[in-house]
Amino acid sequence: MRRLLKLAATLAASGAATPVLAHTGVSPVHDLAHGFLHPLSGLDHMLAMVAVGLYAAHLGGRSLWLLPAAFVGAMLAGGLIGYAGVALPMVEPAIALSVIAMGAAIALGAHLPATAATVLVAAFAVAHGHAHGSEGGAVAAFLPYATGFVAVTALLHAVGIGAGLALDRLGPMPATVLKRVAGAAGVVAGIVILAG
Repeated sequence: MRRLLKLAATLAASGAATPVLAHTGVSPVHDLAHGFLHPLSGLDHMLAMVAVGLYAAHLGGRSLWLLPAAFVGAMLAGGLIGYAGVALPMVEPAIALSVIAMGAAIALGAHLPATAATVLVAAFAVAHGHAHGSEGGAVAAFLPYATGFVAVTALLHAVGIGAGLALDRLGPMPATVLKRVAGAAGVVAGIVILAG
């Protein structure tokens, strides 16, 4: 237990680390921290990533690992595209639409087949990754930067999965109501982000 706490403290400290102003340029630690913090800097990223986990918990079975894995893999591909400076159309609207779509799927209790859900999640993940990679391309080395944004994405997916599984323990009716309320709130937030 003590080792686990020590590891968690180390990860938290590395995520919060900032470069010393006396040094110029960037370093792997700075790049890792920058990548870790980028998804946390936008409500749209956080909402979508937690929603993917919540929806994965809703679908259950192999979707518990398939949806987060597809999101992370497609996000890395999008990150490489953005890091390379290749433009993609409508990245920001696609990110807002991901919040709306995932919120709607949760609010409606939609049971998409695992393949369809995976394709949907992966398509939106490319836009999220492109946004991460585009910002990091100007200031960071890709590998440590990508390690940071992948780590925080996995953590946000785990939060969503954990929330979904915890809600299921409340019983079918309360779980359904609370999930639908959360999904509806996601839809509203996504519309505000899209309009904003």
